[in-house]
Amino acid sequence: MDVQQPEEQRIRMPRRGEIMGTVIEMMGGSRMTVKCFDGKERLCRIPGKIKKKLVIRSGDYVIIQPWSVQSDERGDIAYRYNSFQLDQLKRKGILK
Repeated sequence: MDVQQPEEQRIRMPRRGEIMGTVIEMMGGSRMTVKCFDGKERLCRIPGKIKKKLVIRSGDYVIIQPWSVQSDERGDIAYRYNSFQLDQLKRKGILK
């Protein structure tokens, strides 16, 4: 029996003005603390339009959009990576 390798999938990368990060702590009320790859911790929220579709836990890798007003302190969650996408990012050398 032949074992098939999962085929390569296009992975969403941070667009202009977006940053990757790791969820550190859930705060409740769709808010969480995210340690961003630029070295800052931000209080992020899940916007209403994707709140029902997205389940986020502590330790997940996400893409955030910093707010225009308090960009060093707050942001919105734009995307969450699943385990298969994380494996691909590690193989490509984007994540350590």
